Amino acid sequence: MSPDHDANTPDPREEIIEHLPALRAFALNLTRNGAAADDLVQDTLLKAWSKFDLYRPGTNLRAWLFTILRNDFYSKRRKQAREVADVDGVLAARLATKPDHDGRLALTDLAKAFARLPDEQREVLVLVGALGFSVEEAAATCGCAVGTVKSRANRGRRALAEMLGLANGEGMDLTENATMAVLSAQQGSHG
Repeated sequence: MSPDHDANTPDPREEIIEHLPALRAFALNLTRNGAAADDLVQDTLLKAWSKFDLYRPGTNLRAWLFTILRNDFYSKRRKQAREVADVDGVLAARLATKPDHDGRLALTDLAKAFARLPDEQREVLVLVGALGFSVEEAAATCGCAVGTVKSRANRGRRALAEMLGLANGEGMDLTENATMAVLSAQQGSHG
């Protein structure tokens, strides 16, 4: 019994059983399927029971239960409308994701190719690609002209693309994260 419940009046939860036939008939009318109707009634009872503290004694319990059932039905229906039926798996078969290992394999290949570059090209790619130096800052650091840094970076990128078998125009995207990952891996194996 709830703390607000008067000992002289019956507990409204005991009244729920009286409404089961009408709830099932309503659910059957909505779903047009016996099993789905039974599931809907069961879900309604679970929700009502778990939220019984929201029911105000003295109000219409039947209306409260029917409201829960109706709201649950339409809520599920809206959700189903947003879902795509794929019973034969045709749509799922068209979906594709790259396997997780592809990134690790590509990174390993990049690290090997990067290690084969001449020192001057590697250092410029690290400064400009990984550490975010401007071309001018890299030139000052390497003690050479800006044009030399640009040339080394371009030759290094072309050499990496060639070693990795990238087609012309695919480009060699040496992002900060990829280059830093290569550097971290190299430092970990030497340190």
